[in-house]
Amino acid sequence: MSRPIQAVVHLDALRHNLQIARQYAGDSQVYAVVKANAYGHGIERVYPAFQSADGFALLDLAEALRLRQLGWQGDILLLEGIFCLEDLFVCQQHCLSFSIHSAHQIDWLQQFQRQHPEARFHVYLKMNSGMNRLGFTPATYRDAFAQLQALEIIASITHMMHFSDADGERFGAPGIDYQQQCFEQTIAGLPGKRSLCNSAALLRHAPALHSDVMRSGIMLYGSSPDFPQHTIQDWNLKPSMSLRSEIIAVQQLKAGESIGYGSSFVAEKSMRIGVVAWGYADGYQRISPSGTPVLVNSQRSQTLGRVSMDMLAVDLSHLPDADIGAEVVLWGYSSSGAILPVDEVSQAAGTVGYELMCAITARVPFVVQA
Repeated sequence: MSRPIQAVVHLDALRHNLQIARQYAGDSQVYAVVKANAYGHGIERVYPAFQSADGFALLDLAEALRLRQLGWQGDILLLEGIFCLEDLFVCQQHCLSFSIHSAHQIDWLQQFQRQHPEARFHVYLKMNSGMNRLGFTPATYRDAFAQLQALEIIASITHMMHFSDADGERFGAPGIDYQQQCFEQTIAGLPGKRSLCNSAALLRHAPALHSDVMRSGIMLYGSSPDFPQHTIQDWNLKPSMSLRSEIIAVQQLKAGESIGYGSSFVAEKSMRIGVVAWGYADGYQRISPSGTPVLVNSQRSQTLGRVSMDMLAVDLSHLPDADIGAEVVLWGYSSSGAILPVDEVSQAAGTVGYELMCAITARVPFVVQA
């Protein structure tokens, strides 16, 4: 028998979450963001659930070509754009859209036009309206737009930006206000569509932002972009991934005895613990402290002690019927339908659901459920 671990991808949840994005987006197009191998789920696994999206957004050419190989004929947006002149040949061959966020990318387009004047590209011009990551500043944005508009190989230009604080506030004010005002003032009078929204902006601020293209990411995978202010239940989202394992050993502890490396947990009284086949080599965070929530036989419990490479311990003191072979859910759905949102697990570990889902390692077998 193989090691009793698996990650389950729930296609029905992915379809449901995409539909929720559409409800909030109104008449806007909804692109499914599948960067980082679909947030750890696998592009090939999620594709059947996302074929009704208006487009896909991701980072690199290899992921874009995987989508084309799956049969996707619609728009694919490279969020970080091109990384060298040669990338434009691939974008031309496979009809890929891409962001333009720096002057050297415009230089490459100018060079490419001299060699291939017949090419046509749809680009997203990225504004740095306060995120200070990628994009042209408001002072240089209109000049960049004019340079692109002068190129015959540019078929369309979509104005694009990314919110840094759409999930909350910035300096006591709504987190989008300062960036939205900057964006609106900078593009005033310029033709072209607009793409402003990530998941947080889509759920919290659409359709007031008038974004023609919404980029829905983390919400599609059953994580709330503004947790703990809102849970997935508040947004009517469903977990798209479940990590399941089993109890492989049971130990009885006396008061004063410890668990695992570093003896970071010491029992204050007699207690019963279960050893679970799952560790940081499978992608579970080593920094997850004692008290991180889990489900054992669909009932709430918690981890105890330090996470090892291949194992972790959970509290069975209040679960007398849980024994070897009992189901353990690290996040997601239990086999009977109980839910442990990934956001609660990530909060305990001091991180976000994005990181947990992206961290599942290659040795974990995946199962796809319709």
